[in-house]
Amino acid sequence: MIDVAVVGGGVSGLSCGYLLARRGFNVAVLERQIRAGGNAISERIGGFLMEHGPSSVSALHADVSDLSRDLGLDTQRLGLGANVRHRYLAKGGMLARISARPAGFLTAPYLSIGGRARMIAEIAVPLGRHHPDESVAEFFRRRFGREFTEQVIDPLAGGLFAARAEDLDMAAVFPRLAEMERRYGSVTLGVLARMMTGGRMPGGRLFSWRDGIGALPAMLARRLGGRLVTGVAVRRVVRQSRGFVVDAGPAGTFSARSVMIANQPHVAANLIGRLSEAAAAELASIPAPPISVVFLGYRRDQVAHPLDGLGYLTPSGETRTVSGALFCSTMFAARAPEGHIALSLYIGGARAGDAARLPANELIALARADVEDLLCARGEPVLARVRHWPRGLPQMTRGHRHRLAAIGRAQEQIPGLFLTGNYFEGPGLAACVARAGQAASEAASFLGRDRGSDTQPRQAIVAAAATP
Repeated sequence: MIDVAVVGGGVSGLSCGYLLARRGFNVAVLERQIRAGGNAISERIGGFLMEHGPSSVSALHADVSDLSRDLGLDTQRLGLGANVRHRYLAKGGMLARISARPAGFLTAPYLSIGGRARMIAEIAVPLGRHHPDESVAEFFRRRFGREFTEQVIDPLAGGLFAARAEDLDMAAVFPRLAEMERRYGSVTLGVLARMMTGGRMPGGRLFSWRDGIGALPAMLARRLGGRLVTGVAVRRVVRQSRGFVVDAGPAGTFSARSVMIANQPHVAANLIGRLSEAAAAELASIPAPPISVVFLGYRRDQVAHPLDGLGYLTPSGETRTVSGALFCSTMFAARAPEGHIALSLYIGGARAGDAARLPANELIALARADVEDLLCARGEPVLARVRHWPRGLPQMTRGHRHRLAAIGRAQEQIPGLFLTGNYFEGPGLAACVARAGQAASEAASFLGRDRGSDTQPRQAIVAAAATP
């Protein structure tokens, strides 16, 4: 009987397992793949560093900064490069440059004079009545006007969530902004109040590590040691009088006082189907359209654009297949060899799920056409790689809060069952770590001070997994 069986070895599961083990609980983290870490994969290729999944971490959540420090990763931590000075948005076949300063959209000609005036007028827009399941697009149209929504929020939704702003649940995706409106009657007034009191803004500085995002799951796996068992596919979880029975296939069946499900929503749905049909149905309803990452490396003299920003985003009205790109070598050091630059382009999500399934050579051709058009890149790239993700980011669509409420009720009705993952507070790595910390605290509270010490079940799992 172990204390906690953590099913899933992505960043969420690894963080949860590590935090519980640090509190003294007997933990086993079970991962189906041979390599733990989920989609947080960083790969060195001939001096370039390709991020197969997330490329940066937001410092908005203090949890991830605390975890980085606790793991000894702060010596490798990298802030944004000094050359990140502008935002870029595609418009009319060109890239519009906007200052990265807070008033950037008010001073740049990207929006019309009328569009900018409507932005400023948000401070005087009455609270009014709105649907409780208001979408992100509806919220911003109501507060800031149509042009700002279509030209700024639409591409932002595509870049951050691989989603359409019309589909996203405002209260689930941007809860802090929704709370500002409720509390102050205006988002602008809320931001000003936060600035005056020194509070955190709904955003945050980005950072990474010298060896990329993959440094975090790699260090978590190292600290977990034998508590992490890879190559083990959990088939089902069954409730019993003293906890749960976890069926790990050839690796055996064992008992756990509690279970932490840290998988993608569709996998979590299959695992808890026998425990809560209602929660399983809600999990299964969360869409995750495919997305592909195209990584391109060029000599610096092949690209005329100054690349002095995070990258660029594309409004859906521009009818481009590529939803956006990151200037990786501008964002962080050690992303490309001397005299070279690195770019990551994203295709798919809710906008272009079918395009994400195209063969690698066709995706590279689409990405090259985009950078040749918008960044004035010339000639063959030095490096071109593609990562297909058949299931991309979970979409927090309308009614997502109701889905989370159903999952919460299942956890209340089944003592010892906990869930965590990138569908709770958003797909960002920092949000995953924050949610994992909350889930770990809930599990620790449930387990109390009666920590188990019998490590035999975990050792049996390790031995069985290693047996051909």
